[in-house]
Amino acid sequence: MLIVMHHHATAEQIEAVKTNVEAMGLRAEPIPGSMRTAIGVLDNQGYVDDSTIRELPGVREVIHVSKPYKLVSRDFHPQGTVVDVAGVKIGDGEKAVMMAGPCSIETAEQMHTAAQQVQAAGGHILRGGAFKPRTGPHSFQGLGVAGLKLLSDAGRAVGLPVVTEVMRIEQLDVICEHADLLQIGARNMQNFDLLKEVGKLNHPVLLKRGLSATIEEFLAAAEYIVAEGNSQVILCERGIRTFEKATRNTLDLSVVPLIRSMSHLPIIVDPSHATGMRPLVPVMARAALVAGAHGLMVEMHPEPEKALCDGAQSLDPQAFEKLMVDLVRIEAFLEELGD
Repeated sequence: MLIVMHHHATAEQIEAVKTNVEAMGLRAEPIPGSMRTAIGVLDNQGYVDDSTIRELPGVREVIHVSKPYKLVSRDFHPQGTVVDVAGVKIGDGEKAVMMAGPCSIETAEQMHTAAQQVQAAGGHILRGGAFKPRTGPHSFQGLGVAGLKLLSDAGRAVGLPVVTEVMRIEQLDVICEHADLLQIGARNMQNFDLLKEVGKLNHPVLLKRGLSATIEEFLAAAEYIVAEGNSQVILCERGIRTFEKATRNTLDLSVVPLIRSMSHLPIIVDPSHATGMRPLVPVMARAALVAGAHGLMVEMHPEPEKALCDGAQSLDPQAFEKLMVDLVRIEAFLEELGD
């Protein structure tokens, strides 16, 4: 339920509404706006009788929200959230952000070379996996803590924030020491204990859509994080599992404008994992930007043919540089189109 106050409602009237909501055994979350304050009502298990609330001084209207996600909904938060990742801003009104780097952190030389290439081409955030969830138990699983240090060193050397995946709660402390953005991978989208723990942190979080997750499940997972107090959440569409085998996954670009209308959280697209095919990555990256994505996450390796993980979907430095040029041109065109 959402309680919308009149623009002239006093602080005392807002507090009185909160008190009444809490007396009903529910939680009240004030949402200050530029024109008026709204109060989100949480923790209800069913319909809430609003008859007493409607009559309170200062109340303009009461809106019943049946969605399982409330705090991430535009019903509760009409203005878009801008997430700040160590100075890089992602969200409505900001330039599209590029997160790029190798799938897995392999060596210091590899990471420093990749970081220099990402930075030189105009990338904004360096990505790299230290802890790798792999389908097969005998595949390369990452360098762990040693890899984290290589990632953070490479990022600092070129002045780029870094993002890496966290798989377990026990990894949070050490990853927070080295990473500016915490990635929750597709396989952990519904690891609710992990979601709650990152929700208690001040670190920005990148939440990837699960392999077969509906949009409602995706946003409900984000709600777990925001409900714990961390509103710095970025959503990521990375393709879903369908009957099609020609590509690694099926990229659902329709989710971008749809989520932008439903949620105030920014959304980016990962065309590398979505397609699994290097030639398709630039095409779908360009399409994602046209669809309204706030940014992209792309795999780029200094030598893709030697990569220990996902070389077939990783761009080489030349292809990445060309993609960045294309994206700048597309963004300029879209801005002109919007004027």
